Amino acid sequence: MYPVAAIQMASGPNITANLREAGRLIKEAVNMGAKLVILPENFALMGQHLTDNVNSREKPGAGPIQDFLSKQAADHGIWLVGGTLPLVAHDPFKYRAACLLFNDTGECVARYDKIHLFDVSVTPHEQYCESETIEAGKEVVVVDTPYGRLGLSVCYDLRFPELFRCMLSQGVELIACPSAFTAVTGKAHWELLVRTRAVENLSYVIAANQGGYHLNGRETHGHSMIVDPWGLMLNHLRRSAGVVYAELDREKQDSLRHNFPTHKHRKIQCQPPQCP
Repeated sequence: MYPVAAIQMASGPNITANLREAGRLIKEAVNMGAKLVILPENFALMGQHLTDNVNSREKPGAGPIQDFLSKQAADHGIWLVGGTLPLVAHDPFKYRAACLLFNDTGECVARYDKIHLFDVSVTPHEQYCESETIEAGKEVVVVDTPYGRLGLSVCYDLRFPELFRCMLSQGVELIACPSAFTAVTGKAHWELLVRTRAVENLSYVIAANQGGYHLNGRETHGHSMIVDPWGLMLNHLRRSAGVVYAELDREKQDSLRHNFPTHKHRKIQCQPPQCP
């Protein structure tokens, strides 16, 4: 059994305050027994404007947000997925929405840059265009951890099953999905998408969402959850800040993959050169 946790927050525009809250919730998760902890998208900064993230960009390996993540991982002896944080991009007017994985010694061992950008009109009065300030990533990331082959994804990625098929081609066993799903889209599709990605890839999905009202006027859905490879929700949290804890049963996953081997019955394979 592998103890994991998803952190749910309602982050605001003050990085220091957000990191303090994240630290409190990480400690709560550790006290529950978690050894792998997932923070939500934008955990360190939910700015008044998207340009706030550009102004708060960090260089890889240097900056207060990365220092915080490294120290939390090392101090608690956990593997920590740092939601997303703004890192420098090739375009001087944009940033990379980077999801970083730190091991239990505080070393950053993997980085995934959000590939699919949220350029949509949720309602006539709620519109988003992430591509105005975010530079999209291109690489699928699956990495070995003590808890299995971990795939990294972010929020809007959930709507693109081909990304997760590419992960499956790389042996993914559990998927982290830091998110900030809106209240409108979350109510319609969040649980459906998370459980579907788990079932079709026979993988655990640890989905850490923002949940609540934010100072920039945005409302996020919450309902962070941990789902097993059969699509069963092991635990979830509706709204507000908190921790979702569960233990992953890798023997059960191995049995499912042996007895119900849909991953071996695929006829259309995703070859690495075809992945984004």
